[in-house]
Amino acid sequence: MHIKFCGAARNVTGSCHLITLENGYSILLDCGLFQGNGRTDRISNRTWHFNPADVDCLVLSHAHIDHTGRVPSLVKAGFNGCIHATHATRSLCAIMLLDSAKIQERDAEYYNRKILEKRKKKKAKRKKPNLELIEPLYGPEDVVESMKLFVGYSYNRWHRISEYVEVMFRDQGHILGSASVTLRIQDGPRNVTVGFTGDIGRPDRPILRDPVKMPEMDYLLSESTYGDKEHESKPEQSALFLDVMKKTCVEQRGKLIIPAFSIGRTQEIVYMMDKLAAEGLLPKIPVFVDSPLAVNATEIYGAHPECYDNALHEYMLEDIDPFGFNSLHYVRTVEKSKELNFSEEPMVIISASGMMNAGRIRHHLYHNIQDDKSTFLMVGYCSPDTAGGILKAGATQIKVMGDVLDVKAKILSMDSFSAHGDRKEMLDTLKHLQGHLKKTFLVHGEYDTQQEFHEYLGTAGLGPIEIPFEGQEITI
Repeated sequence: MHIKFCGAARNVTGSCHLITLENGYSILLDCGLFQGNGRTDRISNRTWHFNPADVDCLVLSHAHIDHTGRVPSLVKAGFNGCIHATHATRSLCAIMLLDSAKIQERDAEYYNRKILEKRKKKKAKRKKPNLELIEPLYGPEDVVESMKLFVGYSYNRWHRISEYVEVMFRDQGHILGSASVTLRIQDGPRNVTVGFTGDIGRPDRPILRDPVKMPEMDYLLSESTYGDKEHESKPEQSALFLDVMKKTCVEQRGKLIIPAFSIGRTQEIVYMMDKLAAEGLLPKIPVFVDSPLAVNATEIYGAHPECYDNALHEYMLEDIDPFGFNSLHYVRTVEKSKELNFSEEPMVIISASGMMNAGRIRHHLYHNIQDDKSTFLMVGYCSPDTAGGILKAGATQIKVMGDVLDVKAKILSMDSFSAHGDRKEMLDTLKHLQGHLKKTFLVHGEYDTQQEFHEYLGTAGLGPIEIPFEGQEITI
């Protein structure tokens, strides 16, 4: 049996790992989009480390685009097997992949317009134009074809997906429908169990249940996003958020702008604000969720109460809508989104994407980064080369939509909102596997972070551990 690491290897995005059995049967774990590195990602997203038409099945851990965003490309390139996922992941993929297709089309249109402008300038200088136009990775029609291949499953049961493979999904508490994946594989004369954590969630978080421990296994592919740190404690979160909101919106009369992923992070922030409003603690400041995808996703959250934790079920006995309060407004239209940028009134804007590398948040960044009354509150991981990562690193200037702008707004971070477990939380989820694992492979993390997590897990007795590089194939 071979495992080939085709993405999220010594970096965070592009999750994709191929398992090939002795008889040639192949299972792809995730098929995510590479994000945050400009031209490098454009190349990576069009490059396969295998022939898509030869893959027999695809198993998805959850719906985030860095885990699912290349599924339509995979189908477009010839894949025709079943796509196995939890029911909620299937529901979310239906809207997220369509949104991704629209982004691909808009990005290609914008990029090609810039290329044509450069060609005109080069012709004027009598230089040979050498810049190529690009096509979208895929369109809405490719998403429709992809969704025909999805098969939904429940948690905590073994499901046979082929003559050689059974799969179990266990709740990972990361986003709605997220799961760890465990495969029981008949590989020639031997039985092998391979586990994939997907993205490990956090205990005691709102809305979703805590991560469920995985079954015993021989080999583990583990994420490592926050393998070098521990998050702020939960009790401080609401108080810190409320303090930031009051200082920005009440005292300074500015805008509090929160770049947040449409799936998971946005719903968690809205739910927290809903509870603050119910307690009479939330200032009477308008709050706008400016993301059509987030609006649609919140509706899907409402349709999957089977994923909720007990605390949310109890809260809903008093508040039937945990994602709505009087001063909250969901924004769908472009016109209303533009109005927010030209308003001088204090407000809270929650907008996607969380890394600030796409979506309406780019316009809010452009119009507000030079306003010293405003605050950008970063509430999750950002790849270093994205606008979010650059701001978190302390940049004094940033290039947005072709212009270099001074950073005058306050840049604050609250990693306690992260849906990724920190190193201690990940260890708590995995330590029961001590003594059972033949090897652990660290994926989905920056290399420096992975090296620290390697040492941390090794000290806890979860070795031997390896950090594969992209394209590496390992025999197990």
